[in-house]
Amino acid sequence: MQRGIGGRVYYGWIVVGVTAITLITSAGERSVPGVLIHPLEEEFGWSAAAISFAVSIGLLLFGLMGPIAGRLMDRSGPRRLMVLGLLLIVVSTSTSAAMSQLWQLVLLWGVVSGIGTGMVATVLGAAVANRWFVEKRGLVMGIFGGATSAGQLLFVQLNVRLVVTIGWRGAVLVLAGVALLALVPVLFLMENSPADLDLEPYGGAPQPAAVPGAEAMGGIMRRAVRVPEFWLLAGSFFICGATSNGLIGTHFIAHSVDHGISQTTAASALALMGAMNFVGTVGSGFLTDRYDPRKLLACYYTFRGLSLFVLPFVSNFAGLAIFAVFFGLDYIATVPPTAALTADIFGRKHVGVVFGWIFCAHQFGAASAAYFGGLIRSTLGAYSLAFIVGGGVALVGGILAMRIDRTATPFTPTRIPEAAAAG
Repeated sequence: MQRGIGGRVYYGWIVVGVTAITLITSAGERSVPGVLIHPLEEEFGWSAAAISFAVSIGLLLFGLMGPIAGRLMDRSGPRRLMVLGLLLIVVSTSTSAAMSQLWQLVLLWGVVSGIGTGMVATVLGAAVANRWFVEKRGLVMGIFGGATSAGQLLFVQLNVRLVVTIGWRGAVLVLAGVALLALVPVLFLMENSPADLDLEPYGGAPQPAAVPGAEAMGGIMRRAVRVPEFWLLAGSFFICGATSNGLIGTHFIAHSVDHGISQTTAASALALMGAMNFVGTVGSGFLTDRYDPRKLLACYYTFRGLSLFVLPFVSNFAGLAIFAVFFGLDYIATVPPTAALTADIFGRKHVGVVFGWIFCAHQFGAASAAYFGGLIRSTLGAYSLAFIVGGGVALVGGILAMRIDRTATPFTPTRIPEAAAAG
């Protein structure tokens, strides 16, 4: 059955709305460190490298939570993880208003924030989309990617203006209040799966039962890592994280300020990037339902690399705006085709845990680039080398994407005995 409220609206769309609100909030939390680099430098005298280290810890734990959250969602559903993740966001933001030591920044914006936002991030979107939808799956993933973009669009602008008017401490308290409000729809409207409401996934039957004995044959990931496609997906997504969240998400505003552009103006460019990201990600979801995801990924990574090559030579708002448009169109447009390839190759039943580890690779890339970007700025006085290296790495991501074999089916019943024999 595919009935919903009043027999008309499929309830999965309500779940999509609640999930989107949660993703917006999580993205808002993760966007704050890039806004705080200069205020923290000025107030405490902490170096860009030291602040970037705390940010990189958060990005790393954000990624490590992916497979853990994915496994828990596969077992018990996403609702409890959403509640816990949002509560941790409230704790990290509200208590950080009182911090005065660097270790507190590492603890709150690194450890607590990283764990909390990691519970309610891209893996959440992939799990919800693949639980509730067969048709429109790519579109739903595009909507979730757009929600992440909207979080960046809304919160970067909001936090910069709040920092200017009421200071960074007041800004993080406002963010804590927003996260608390986001708990309300999760508590009252979120459902774990269509079966909880006697529904089927939109456009298809429920996921077939697991093959008997599959878990005893080494576990999901023991089989997944033997497949080249896992490493190609993880490697390309590592590059995605390094060139998006790691470099641009963390250092774009600081790079702009270094070139004499005000923080408010830089935030406007970043907000423009978020708006274009919304368009690009939703569009990517639409395209993923219709075209080869590998070719889409190759295009996205190529354009991203070319954009990064140009950024070191941009020193005015007009140039930043042009960069924001082109880079924003594929900032996280990589998510729908990557998630779709993961589900197609490894199965919808396993997408939570497998995509969780692929997303973990994404955040390893983000953490590495966030730290080394700050280190390069502290050492050389500018980000130019970091952006040029990032551009070259992005081109490699396109090559990796095209090497993925869409016909690989490592988790089909006929392949499981082979995996067991290999063990």
